[in-house]
Amino acid sequence: MMYGTWPELLVVDVEGNGTTPPDLVEIAALPIRDGRPDKTTAKVWLTRPNRPVTPFATRVHGLSNAALADKPAWSEIAAEVHSFLGTAWICAHNAHVDYGVVSAHLPMWQPAGVLDTLRLARKTFPGLSGYSLDALIKHVKPDLSEAPGQRHRAAFDAYATAQLLIAMASRYETWNQLVAAAVPPGLPGAPEPEKDPTLW
Repeated sequence: MMYGTWPELLVVDVEGNGTTPPDLVEIAALPIRDGRPDKTTAKVWLTRPNRPVTPFATRVHGLSNAALADKPAWSEIAAEVHSFLGTAWICAHNAHVDYGVVSAHLPMWQPAGVLDTLRLARKTFPGLSGYSLDALIKHVKPDLSEAPGQRHRAAFDAYATAQLLIAMASRYETWNQLVAAAVPPGLPGAPEPEKDPTLW
């Protein structure tokens, strides 16, 4: 696939405080340029949630209430995050979740489209026993030697998702084929269903 034909694309990962619906505690946005993750222009924001982080969430990502106590509230960084995301395509693993959380926090944000590496992996590698990020890392074996931080933090997971996307995209000849395989129905950028030519 010719990566030069890709539109502007950011791999996004979020970490939440463990409540339902979640408050954001961390969001990473990693541009993909020329078929590679561009760490030099990537952004990561930590934010103090309105409601406390649950013990379970802290066990997953390691971000405690104490660690976030001096971080800005979401209202202080929302405009900057919105500006950085702009109208670019985004990609996330199990994108319904990340897209839903970011949309709830940025009601005016409208990405050009949403790629889901979970959906793409099910099309690209049918028959795997699991499609979690860990399962796909084990299957694809992407180079994560330059991944920042550790697993379950937004920057690391965004980098891993980017490497998985790039590895799977190489199996598709065009951007439109990738979109058809990777965009969940109902999310921005989903291909229009084929119209039945027999209908007037």
